[in-house]
Amino acid sequence: QVRLVESGGGLVQAGDSLRLSCAASGGTLSSYAMGWFRQAPGKEREFVATISWSGTMTRYADSVKGRFTISRDNAKNTVSLQMLSLKPEDTAVYYCAAGDNSWSDRRYDYWGQGTQVTVSL
Repeated sequence: QVRLVESGGGLVQAGDSLRLSCAASGGTLSSYAMGWFRQAPGKEREFVATISWSGTMTRYADSVKGRFTISRDNAKNTVSLQMLSLKPEDTAVYYCAAGDNSWSDRRYDYWGQGTQVTVSL
């Protein structure tokens, strides 16, 4: 059973940067593709980014392309999401997930508890 724990969220101003991390225990992340999703209040959870198990393939939602970068370190069993030029509309709870390399949250088997990101004007 893989357990995922996110960290790095916080309150920032528009234009600032944040780096989210996701650490795994109880299993090795190298067996899984990893994804980041987010859920804003009153909205459905949405895809943000995904990275293949090897790290060679990445995919991003159009809303974050060019601003966010997903990366992984299989030796450290971690996945990160570097977020630049944050906007108020990026405000959400961010979740990391382990599973298939997909934009669909249904393809992911394990989820973290989430970390709050709040971007103010």
